[in-house]
Amino acid sequence: MKLSFADFNAPVPDAPDVERQLAFDMARRGVWVVPAIVAAAGAVWGFEGIWSALVAVAVVLVNLALAAVSLSWAARRSLTLLMAVALGGFLVRMGLVTAVLLAVRNQPWIDLVALGVTVLVTHLGLLFWELRYVSATLAYPALKPGHKEAVQP
Repeated sequence: MKLSFADFNAPVPDAPDVERQLAFDMARRGVWVVPAIVAAAGAVWGFEGIWSALVAVAVVLVNLALAAVSLSWAARRSLTLLMAVALGGFLVRMGLVTAVLLAVRNQPWIDLVALGVTVLVTHLGLLFWELRYVSATLAYPALKPGHKEAVQP
């Protein structure tokens, strides 16, 4: 039995930067909810909650931007590379999130619970919010038609 491996030289189909469109659409929405997130964290955890929420939102938005850039880059090179970057990039980005959390954990202006809750809620909240705008069809592979940034074929 002969094992076959993916062809890294296979042609990559032309497609819009779906990953970039979705991630930056989520980031655009995230910027608008920052005041509400910060206010809620401040109401629950005080001054430390405000700073923790700001750090957490920055971590989430940078994570989304890194995901978009790396996946869009890989998609233009090879579909196999796209899959490798999707898995490896996720692990690397979660490592970066962990590194940031470890770097600020002993700061007097950080509340770890507020930071962790905000990272989790913001990531999941933006992902579920974006579901309303995702097309998920081959005709419109990124955002639904009628959305400001939707790519029309």
